[in-house]
Amino acid sequence: MIDFEEELKRFHPSLEVEQVEENVYNNKPKDMADLLQEMLKEMKNSSQY
Repeated sequence: MIDFEEELKRFHPSLEVEQVEENVYNNKPKDMADLLQEMLKEMKNSSQY
């Protein structure tokens, strides 16, 4: 049978997961609304009107 307490003691998350987690928390990721707002600004700035 698996001893979960022992397994948890030996568990170490991979560095990649920790790096991604740190980047996500430190950098505010953009959501779809932010991306659409940026696109609209770019379209307004590039228009010939």
